[in-house]
Amino acid sequence: MYLCHLGSRRRIGTLLRGAKSTHKFELLFGAESFPHGDTLGKLFRRLDPDQFQEVVCGLAETLIRRKVLYPSRLFDRYFVVAVDGTGHLYFQDRHCPHCLTQTQQGQTLYSHPVLEAKLVTPNGLAISLMTEFIENPKENAPKQDCELAAFYRLARRLKQRFPRLPLLLTLDGLFAGGPTFQLCQQYHWAFLVVLKDSDLPSVNTEFESLAKLQTENQLRLRTGKDGTIHQRYRWVDELCYLDSENREHLLSVLECRETKPGKNGKETTTKFKWITKLKLTRANVIPLAENGGRMRWKIENQGFNTQKNGGYELEHAYSRNPNSVKIFYFLLQIAHLVEQLLAKGSLLKKLFPKGVGSLKDLALLLLEAWRTAPFSPADLWNLQTTPIQIRFDTS
Repeated sequence: MYLCHLGSRRRIGTLLRGAKSTHKFELLFGAESFPHGDTLGKLFRRLDPDQFQEVVCGLAETLIRRKVLYPSRLFDRYFVVAVDGTGHLYFQDRHCPHCLTQTQQGQTLYSHPVLEAKLVTPNGLAISLMTEFIENPKENAPKQDCELAAFYRLARRLKQRFPRLPLLLTLDGLFAGGPTFQLCQQYHWAFLVVLKDSDLPSVNTEFESLAKLQTENQLRLRTGKDGTIHQRYRWVDELCYLDSENREHLLSVLECRETKPGKNGKETTTKFKWITKLKLTRANVIPLAENGGRMRWKIENQGFNTQKNGGYELEHAYSRNPNSVKIFYFLLQIAHLVEQLLAKGSLLKKLFPKGVGSLKDLALLLLEAWRTAPFSPADLWNLQTTPIQIRFDTS
């Protein structure tokens, strides 16, 4: 359903349950028939979402252990993980006791957001590493769940599941504070947190004062087509920050001001600024900014935007049962990972040298192949016994 971008459970019955499709399903999985979408919804009510979360973690772990993602590490060490929240489901009436509520202009909206930790890479991968559902413990809870509280739960689970994995978290300005710095220090994680001008006033003030004096900590770079993009980097190390619990943190601040031609011919300047505990040097500020801090947008574009508007219909209610909702969400993450590996792998390049078009076209090809292409026990045996090598397409 997800790989073929069907968009709803109903279309399983109309598009996937033909004779050849059912034959493939029986051959691959030993099932007596192709399941109905309603059967899935009923079954998922009785299953444990944590087992599906473990499947998602296991897929990412397999890619890491087999060194598929090693070339994408920052400084040949850190796996860059973007953490961000997004809306998942919205209802006009209360969906379950765990709904978050928001009242605007006298109307109450019931929602189920999620917090995602996605492993992001320069070649465009955004792989779900772990999910934390943002939900109230019960109806009429004295305090609603929030993204920050979910982050602390997610971080604890992430450390337990991947205790030795060297991570660099890239986070938005919501997480710029002592608890996040302390948590990353405790877990031995590096981090790059967006620093807005309105956040941590003492750090911003000290940065501006010292950056004017430390002229050696500046770097200019021209990039883009014909060098039309001008970047100016400034950084300051060992800024002292005292958090609300009187814990002292030595932090570094990195700023990049990027000027490039706008649509109307006028130049526009965008400021990016991050806070970190890593030591900043002329050799590492550009990789940190480009392959660390600015990688956070991939969780929005390649991650959430693709899953919402690229055929997966993340915000569609595939079920109203709270348990089934989570399992459908995890299955969506698995399907998105498979599609990313398929789209960026070398196998499609061999079969379609001129390309297959968009991801929508790829989903259509998968659907038609599943519906119409013959598949025999001999084909299955060849797939299981013939060694193949898949590499990422870097063209």
